[in-house]
Amino acid sequence: MTVLARCATGALSLGGGLPGRAHPFSLVDLHARKVEYLRVSVTDRCNYRCTYCMPADGAEVVRRADLLTFDEVAALVRVFVGMGVRKVRLTGGEPLVRRDVVRLVDKIAAIDGVADLSMTTNGHLLAGLARPLRDAGLRRLNVSLDTLDPARFRQVTRQGTLEAVLAGLDAAAAAGFAHTKLNVVALRGLNDGEFGALADFAAQRDLLLRFIEYMPIGVDDHWGPETFLPIAEVRDRLSLTWDLAPDPNSGVPGGGPAVHWRGERHGGGLPPLRLGFIAAVSEKFCQACNRVRLSATGTLRECLSAQGALSLRDLLRGGASAASLERAIGEALSGKVAAHRFDRAVATGEAMSSIGG
Repeated sequence: MTVLARCATGALSLGGGLPGRAHPFSLVDLHARKVEYLRVSVTDRCNYRCTYCMPADGAEVVRRADLLTFDEVAALVRVFVGMGVRKVRLTGGEPLVRRDVVRLVDKIAAIDGVADLSMTTNGHLLAGLARPLRDAGLRRLNVSLDTLDPARFRQVTRQGTLEAVLAGLDAAAAAGFAHTKLNVVALRGLNDGEFGALADFAAQRDLLLRFIEYMPIGVDDHWGPETFLPIAEVRDRLSLTWDLAPDPNSGVPGGGPAVHWRGERHGGGLPPLRLGFIAAVSEKFCQACNRVRLSATGTLRECLSAQGALSLRDLLRGGASAASLERAIGEALSGKVAAHRFDRAVATGEAMSSIGG
């Protein structure tokens, strides 16, 4: 098998595997970052229209014939695993609206070398699918929940219901999912008065609470100083009710960009709080980036803020071998940028749902 290695000049080069070792190499980009995490968008469709993710009306979606088939997704995951990827996350849009998505989970879970298979979901359909997903081999969940107020939840999602997501969290716990992460996009003027309540909720349910900065991505022009809230301010607000401290030895599975903290409730009465802060704009973490993204149509996206150009779907449908796909991926990663542009507030004019998050 041909895989990527780094030569003495610092450029990416192609090298062969070692006998008797299943995965001897890791995929390393030109900035010496080890790529071991693949995010796979399985659809650009969603049953919500969150204000920071999709336009309220007229969201463009791709033709179903242009989506990767489940067999194509599995074939590409095998190629990435052969190049050193160990972690695979399924995203959307909303992955649970993809018909028979449990069958896709089963296919990917069966691939030797996938050490961590997870999914990010809005949780709306999770109540009926948590058990089948767990049985198929899904091991971890990230569930989006920006507010605990039903009316505000409807405002953010435009067409979601809080009760459905809470039922999904209950079903996930009953199905045996552990280390579930609760994703909260911090939005000034919307949910910034709820951070303490969300922390109490997460601690009571043993959920890892992750606060994510609102990134300048989208087509509705909602991002700006009136909506953006830096993570430092999120921590300040949480500190009103929780004693917080960094937790560098958190042991949280799945890796990723979050900086982990722990919390103790003022006055006690609640279990310890596990926290993750994702500050893509104010505390750039690009030097630790370990991921690439595969769109629902098979485009390789090397960075969240830059459109990809390589269609692995077209190569696959054209009969490309695994070795040819590896070479193409390696060449694409040679152009992976050193850092995104969010800190300069350069907007990405695409819906987050089409990118895969």
